[in-house]
Amino acid sequence: MTPGSDSRAFPGTALILGLLLIAAVLASLSLGRYPIPLKDLAARLFGIPFDSERMEAVFFNVRAPRIIMACLVGASLAAAGASYQGVFQNPLAAPDILGASSGAATGATLAILLRLPGYLITVFAFCSSLITIALVMFVGDRARGKKIVGLILAGLMISSLHSAANSFMKLVADPNKVLPEIVYWLMGSLAKTRPGDIRFVLVPMILGLVPLFIFRWRINLLTLSEEEAQSMGVNVRGTRALVIVCSTLITAAAVSVSGIIGWAGLVIPHLTRRLVGNNYQDLMPVSVIFGALFLLLIDNVSRNLFATEIPLGILTSLVGAPFFLWLITRKGELW
Repeated sequence: MTPGSDSRAFPGTALILGLLLIAAVLASLSLGRYPIPLKDLAARLFGIPFDSERMEAVFFNVRAPRIIMACLVGASLAAAGASYQGVFQNPLAAPDILGASSGAATGATLAILLRLPGYLITVFAFCSSLITIALVMFVGDRARGKKIVGLILAGLMISSLHSAANSFMKLVADPNKVLPEIVYWLMGSLAKTRPGDIRFVLVPMILGLVPLFIFRWRINLLTLSEEEAQSMGVNVRGTRALVIVCSTLITAAAVSVSGIIGWAGLVIPHLTRRLVGNNYQDLMPVSVIFGALFLLLIDNVSRNLFATEIPLGILTSLVGAPFFLWLITRKGELW
């Protein structure tokens, strides 16, 4: 049993994180290279337009979409990471374990190489990610031995193929115009988020997150042995496939608009376990809130710390890796 495993910790933890998220959203709406005074922001939230058309444009076309997207991506990656860790019974499972991120990277790199417009880069990344997971599940289902091991190995091998394809495309890309754009996308950023991007990812995120919330109690049973879960009346294969498909859907949607953002889907579920325990009834909603808060704070640092934005993937690694080292060296079981 991990620290904070008492279910009575759930309401208070969820409430505190929820209030912190609301406060972070309000502060984020005000912060930026074109700051919005708090009194003007408060007035706009009550329906009073800004005095400046420029401020109105910044708020609705740049600031608000980016903040919403940061919350959606963070929540999705945290939910996917928590789900994968339960399904694969592996504390090191992350949203990219089956190759969703590497597949998205291949699609985006190809679209950038072909000089396609921004919205098609997102579409290519999303579709390539889904195709990759479909291929991984096809190969894993035909692997000998344990299906979970087969899926993980298939994900590793297909991710390796994507890595080779990405390396080749970077090799042939124009080093002055195309290559920097590819590298920047791979490092992760929300700088180009627009309202249309939210409309694109919202449907797959909802389609993935809602079933994960509804059936999250079944993920608890997937953490048991297959025989024990089946004896309790659970269709292990069907439930595992549902969780993987839903987790993949939200991961593909998140990565297609943000690029590669590591650690959020690995560290946040582990920290949440320290707060509310291993019960997915509590773990899933708190992970979603915590993930949204985490990535929003990281994005604020990214866009406000220096004159040039720092890619999100760099910041999440700088924060996530040391924190995970601290987490595994503390007293108590990690898993």
